[in-house]
Amino acid sequence: MDLDDFHAHVYFDEGTIDQARVLCEKVRDRYDIPMGRVHEKNVGPHPRWSCQLSVPPEKFGDVLTWLSLNREGLTLFVHANTGDDLKDHTKHAIWMGEMLDLDLSIFS
Repeated sequence: MDLDDFHAHVYFDEGTIDQARVLCEKVRDRYDIPMGRVHEKNVGPHPRWSCQLSVPPEKFGDVLTWLSLNREGLTLFVHANTGDDLKDHTKHAIWMGEMLDLDLSIFS
């Protein structure tokens, strides 16, 4: 199984958007990783507004350790990118905080 990278999705709402933006910018700058848009709508299978961080495998341990210690209550959904979207969003997934239901129908 090939592994391209990991996605760390930081979930937020109107009350935590500023906190999420600061968290994403800090981890982006600290580890020099790509940060996606701060989506103020549900995108893809995600049940909340989110921002995506792309984490290369060699930085995964450091980035996840930092996020786990600095997320301050935000929910994070982290998954591998192997090319099998359904497995990546289910079997290859890690949750920090509340576990939410994804809209997996988009992978059918």
